Parts: sequence; structure tokens; C-alpha cells
Amino acid sequence: MGGPGKRIDRGTRLALVAMGLGVFVIANDFTALSVAIPNIEQDLHTSLTSAQWVINGYALVFGVLIVPGGRLADLYGRKRLFMIGAAIFAVFSLMSGLMPTVELLIAGRALMGVGGALMWPAILGMTYGLLPEDKAGLAGGLIIGVAGLGNAVGPLLGGFLTDELSWRWVFFINLPVTAFAMIVTRLEVTESRAETAERRVDYRGIAILSLGLLAVLVALDEGPDVGFATLSIGILFAVAAVALGSFVLVERCQGSAALVPSDVLRNRVFAAACATVLLMSAIFFSALVYLPQFFEKVLGFTALRAGAGLLPMMGVFAVTSFVAGSLYNRLGARVVIASGASTLALGMCALSFLDADSSYASLVPGLVILGIGIGLFYSSITTVGVTALDPSRSSLAGGIIYMCQIAGGAVGLGLNTAIVASQDTLSEGISVAFRVDAVLAVIGFFVVVRYVHGPSDASPSPLTASHRHRHRANA
Repeated sequence: MGGPGKRIDRGTRLALVAMGLGVFVIANDFTALSVAIPNIEQDLHTSLTSAQWVINGYALVFGVLIVPGGRLADLYGRKRLFMIGAAIFAVFSLMSGLMPTVELLIAGRALMGVGGALMWPAILGMTYGLLPEDKAGLAGGLIIGVAGLGNAVGPLLGGFLTDELSWRWVFFINLPVTAFAMIVTRLEVTESRAETAERRVDYRGIAILSLGLLAVLVALDEGPDVGFATLSIGILFAVAAVALGSFVLVERCQGSAALVPSDVLRNRVFAAACATVLLMSAIFFSALVYLPQFFEKVLGFTALRAGAGLLPMMGVFAVTSFVAGSLYNRLGARVVIASGASTLALGMCALSFLDADSSYASLVPGLVILGIGIGLFYSSITTVGVTALDPSRSSLAGGIIYMCQIAGGAVGLGLNTAIVASQDTLSEGISVAFRVDAVLAVIGFFVVVRYVHGPSDASPSPLTASHRHRHRANA
């Protein structure tokens, strides 16, 4: 399996299917409940503010714990952490579907986020380990493509299950899918870990980073509703600043046991990849939130129809992600990622011309262009970020990149919400916000051109190459 062009055997293909299913249930759960919130409000006799935390609680816990999840996967085994995370995810999917109150449902969803945070970086590490180095682009395309498919299918699947059965089935359907992924992983995937890594776990770093991320994400989530100038939001930002500043100091004293080791912090390509993910995620998340708002409140779509309205973007995103892997191998990282960044800017620019008289048909070209940009960018930047570091850091790298995606999305939503609220009408606010998002994409493009490259753009050092060879042999 190690030579260029060599066929992938049946066991590896089956293992890749299992990895894809794991990604699918995680990604699907980010969007599937968005159309079920009104039913949850009615069934559990709660308010919209409380019901929204069914979604926000999952995302916050996931975002806070994904970096520790990646570090633990590298230390103790990616297969082991995946199995633990999948078991937690499945058990609390069942429990969430049975919860009689919104408070218990939010708690169940938060614990599902714990499972997802253990699964995601382990899946990335295992997927890149399953494939030879010359097919690294395929690994990134597979993971991000399936994630896009899960995000796209989520609103449709959630709407169908809610209308035909109950919103509780959005949780129950996770059980057979997760069980199949666990069985195949158990049978077909060989355990892999960082054999030479420091075995101690930086619990202090985990606690401080978790506190800082939780504070900033809650502040960004609640700020648009209560106002960023309020005392409570100011306190949250202050806690975040102190905690994240302390985290940097603590990590310097931990050496090789640090949650985020010094070689990760010093890697310029990895840092540039994270920076561009932060910028582009502001665009992606804003489109996911404000396009349905426009569909429902201006065009008069139902929730299910609004979910279907995103298919030109999300469907193209998923398809392009799968194609991006082969383009990455043929053209190199910089060309593909720069093309994705420029296409993202073009798509947001096209969508920024919407107004109260716009028809859905007039938005479809912009949605398609945006989908192409997302598909080219995310799969390729993930591959660059993971392969920029030593293979012993692959799960940690994947966790940090996805944390940047969530953090960038939260910041972007806060920025876009402030812009939209400052305008006279919703359509005018979305138009201005999307123009700002297009500028962010242009900035991201220049960062990519200047700093981002992959193995095919710049030859790795002999030391890095030998590290990769040893990792493939041990995986």
C-alpha cells in the first residue's frame, strides 16, 4: 500500500467507510436539529433561548475539548480514543432522545459533544495513517467531503424525521450508524499512536485551555443577544484573556508533555493554515446561518425548504471535497488552497448583491461558487495542516485545525450579527456583512499565497521524511 498508484485493499476501503460514517454522524448532528427547535420548544414546554442551547451546548463542548482529544489520541492510541468517544456519543444519543426536560436534554447533548471531541481528531489521525503519503490529499478530501455531506443532509434528515416520526429520532438514528463504525474499526483498523511521545498528560494545560475557550465561545455566542458592552460579557472576555495568556506561560514549562508542544507553535506552515481557517470559517458559518434567515424571513420558505435551499452550496461543497484530493496531488497544496480562497471571496461577493427583491434563482450561482470554494479550501488546508507536523502529532493537528474552525465561526457570527443588527433591514444587513466576509476571504488568499505550502510545493527535510517513514511502519 505504500507505493504511488498502488490499489487500496478491501480492508482499508472498509475502514475508510467506517471513518466516513463516524465523521457523518458528528457533522450531521451540528445541523440536523436546527429545523427541530420549534418542536422541541413545544414538546418540552420551553423557550427559544433555552432550546437553542441544545445546539450551542454540543458545539461549545466539542470546540473546547477537541484539542485535548487530539493530544490524548496521539498519546494513548487513535483507535482506542475513537472507540471510547463513539461509545460516549452513542450512549448519550440514546439518552438525549429519551430526556423529558430541556435541561436534561442540554446535558445529554453536552456529553455527546465530549464523545464527538474524542472521535474527530482520532478519525483524522487514523485516516491519514491508513493511506500512503502520496494519497494524503485523498484523506483530507474524504473527511471534509463526508463532513460537508453530513452538514448538507442534516437539515433534510432532521426535518423528515421530525415531521414523520419525532425530533427524538434525530438522536436514535445515530445508534446503528455509530455501532457499525465501531465494529468495522475494531476489526479492520490497526492501533496507532506516537511511540516516542512523552507519556504524561498535561492536565493543567487542558483545564486552563478549556476554561479560556469556554469563556470566549460563550461570550461570542451570548454577546449578540445581551450586548457586547454588558458587564457579564466583559467578565467572560477578561477570564478568557487571563486563561489563554496563562496557558501560553504554562505550556512553556511543560516541555514535551505540553498539550500543544513547542514544535507545533513554531511551525509557520501550520500557523498559517490555522490563521486561514479562522478567516474562512467566519465566512462559512455566517453563510450557514444568514442564508436560511434570508430564505425564511424574506423569501417566506419553511424551515425544511430553507434547509433544501442550501443544497446548491452544501452539495457542491461535498462533491468538490472529494475531487479536491486528486487535484491536491496533481497541482500541489498552494494552487488548490489559493483557488479555494479566491473562489470563496468571489462567491461571497456574488451573494452580497442580494436585496429584498432577490429571487432564490438569482442566488443559486453564488451558492454554487461558494460551495466550490469551501470544498477546495477545507479539505486541502486540513491536509496541509496535518502533514506540516510530524506524524506523531496528526490527531493533535486535526484537533487544533477544527478548533480554529469553530472559533473562527463564532467570531464571524458575532461580527456578522453586529453588522446585520446595525442596518435598517435584514436583507441590507446581510448584504453588508457578506461584503465584509468577502474582504476576509481576500486576506486569507494572500496569507495562503505567502505562507502555505505542502510537501509537493516544498521538499521536506530528510529528518521529516525519516520520521514519516517510521510512523507509517508503526501505524
